Amino acid sequence: MPPEKVTTMDWKKGTWHNDRVGKHDVEVVICADWAPIRGFKDVLLQDPKTVYGNLLTELRSADLRIVNLECPLVDHGEEVFKSGAVLKGTTAHIKGLTCVPFEIVTMGNNHVFDYGTDAFIKTRELLHQNEIQTLGAGLDIEEAAAPLMVDIQGIRLAIVNFSEGEDLTAASEKPGVFGWDVDRVVEQVRTVTQKANAVIVVCHAGVEYIPYPPPYLAAAFQRIADAGADLIIGHHPHVPQGVQVWDQVPICYSLGNFVFFQHTDLQWRKIGYFVKAGIAEEGLSHFQIVPYEILPQKLQLLKGMKLEWVMKKIKMISEPLDDFTKITSAWNGFIKYYGIDGFRDEIDHIMSHLAKEPAKGAAMFRNRLTTIQHHQHLVDAMTRIVDNTIDDAPDWAMQTVEEWLTRKIMDDPQDQG
Repeated sequence: MPPEKVTTMDWKKGTWHNDRVGKHDVEVVICADWAPIRGFKDVLLQDPKTVYGNLLTELRSADLRIVNLECPLVDHGEEVFKSGAVLKGTTAHIKGLTCVPFEIVTMGNNHVFDYGTDAFIKTRELLHQNEIQTLGAGLDIEEAAAPLMVDIQGIRLAIVNFSEGEDLTAASEKPGVFGWDVDRVVEQVRTVTQKANAVIVVCHAGVEYIPYPPPYLAAAFQRIADAGADLIIGHHPHVPQGVQVWDQVPICYSLGNFVFFQHTDLQWRKIGYFVKAGIAEEGLSHFQIVPYEILPQKLQLLKGMKLEWVMKKIKMISEPLDDFTKITSAWNGFIKYYGIDGFRDEIDHIMSHLAKEPAKGAAMFRNRLTTIQHHQHLVDAMTRIVDNTIDDAPDWAMQTVEEWLTRKIMDDPQDQG
């Protein structure tokens, strides 16, 4: 079991300062999932700046901006058979990235190949034509896994981007994303640490919609921190998760949604945060989480009582992360909430698809077997059913999981508890 380390966040401000490093020379902003879909599709075509609301000034004040592009940007194409939703923007949506501007796009995620290899190639060409650098996916594993080295005002930053390679999209000798190869990530971090002032690792992984990271993900991120990363950023769960400072290395397990609209009135799918990171010659000087809410037409920075309430909640889900046994307990809380009925319903759902649409059903079943988040979830759930321990989890874990999965939006923070 990994050794216990202690977090030292200032939760009133959402900040952490590295006592080993002096004043920062440059500031980098890292944002989560961006896709011009659903409620944001048209506004990103008509007046793309407006979708960022009052976040735009904050984003533009940084020296470098990084975002996760969660879909291809092509005008035509044929969608692939896969386990989950299939997403696509258009070439005109590039304005939604350049208007900020975002200089770097991570592509290691579970949607960038939703319309196949040709759509990925065209999307990457479009990004490069608009002076946006990319990483995390490529035409083979060497290209997909290559770190990105960036010089900003005399500071050299290394970025590594990987994911779980859902739906067998991990690159090999064929195109794909930098998939779940923690050994290779560790090796890369150790190599680029010698060449850069700071190393940021961005990972698209974890179980959707729950407040805590699975134990396998926490162990991987902590191992990557030990290898020399200065900051680790996670996304994919579509809800905010907690922050851990692991031996002076901040780890944000999930930033939540960014420019990614979901038709829902569930509170935690409408809250996210981006990260400001100060970089000095000696490494990461500080970082800050900046929470916002996702409104029907734009994003909006949280202020006043609602900001205070969200900060308290993120602090609450961060506190168990300093003890690996509590991370495991939190995971067991999710498995308890999921329960035998949830396991049965998921199997029935897959079987129903197999009967009506065999290719879709097979893709869903295959993904449950081959992607670590689903595999770990189902194996742990089945094991606890067999052992008759599925209901063994602390109340705090069960209650927080239930809140993250069911709490509805309420306008007045005084009513939010």
